[in-house]
Amino acid sequence: MAADVTNSIRLAKGIKTEIDAVLGPPETGLPSERQLVVPMSLVRGTRGYIEKVANQINGTYEHGWYDASAVMIRRLIETLIIEAFEAHQIADRIKGPSGDFLFLRDMIEQTLKEQTWNLGRNCKAALPRLKDVGDKSAHSRRFIAQASDVQQLLPEIRVVVQELLFLAALSK
Repeated sequence: MAADVTNSIRLAKGIKTEIDAVLGPPETGLPSERQLVVPMSLVRGTRGYIEKVANQINGTYEHGWYDASAVMIRRLIETLIIEAFEAHQIADRIKGPSGDFLFLRDMIEQTLKEQTWNLGRNCKAALPRLKDVGDKSAHSRRFIAQASDVQQLLPEIRVVVQELLFLAALSK
């Protein structure tokens, strides 16, 4: 009887592997099972691309792909900064002479000194730290992010995301 169960499980796994190979991954990805980094309640109903990036942050983190998660956190911060400047019709302040958006380093500098709003102390302190771990994960050949690199930033991620969503008039 135990051999029959074992064989059935092995057969089911084989079928699943074959189906996955034929179908491939879903075109638009799957929802993350948990919301360990960015609570979806913060981004739900904002913009589809913001929701998708937040979902990817959560999904990569829950699977232990910490470099990917850190890079996506960096991307979300960059997107939300642009959204905030656009919402206040001052996006030209984070663009270079050619009309392209500045590098994130320069966008953060402009965000921190922008007089249109008053960023909270925690948000001001967190922005460079979030950029730093994302930069290391994206650009350093020898840096491999670990869980603790992202875990220590979780409270800061929440504060920054929520504040930037508010400034972008996307918060509920």
